[in-house]
Amino acid sequence: QVQLVESGGGLVQPGGSLRLSCAASGTIFRIYDMGWHRQAPGKERELVASITVGDRKNYADSVKGRFTISRDDAKNTVYLQMNSLKPEDTAEYYCNADIRVSVGMGLDEYWGKGTQVTVSS
Repeated sequence: QVQLVESGGGLVQPGGSLRLSCAASGTIFRIYDMGWHRQAPGKERELVASITVGDRKNYADSVKGRFTISRDDAKNTVYLQMNSLKPEDTAEYYCNADIRVSVGMGLDEYWGKGTQVTVSS
């Protein structure tokens, strides 16, 4: 059984930084695309950033130049470095990953339970 667990959220002042981590555990053959999404109260969940197995990265326009996604495949972990945080970045942040649990199996998408990021003075 695969689990994704996020960490690193919290309360930060505008202009501050946070680094989110998401570690995958369980029966894993290979992890493919990984990503971060967020959902603010009353809004739909939106993609923040994604990273392919080949290290190609994609960012929402609202976070370009401020957020950086990276991955450590040896640790089955994806990171989101968030700099110059703004109050509008306040949301629950979720990671997801496309994972093949064994040879011959298809890809399944897994989600973490989220970590709260609050940007406020």
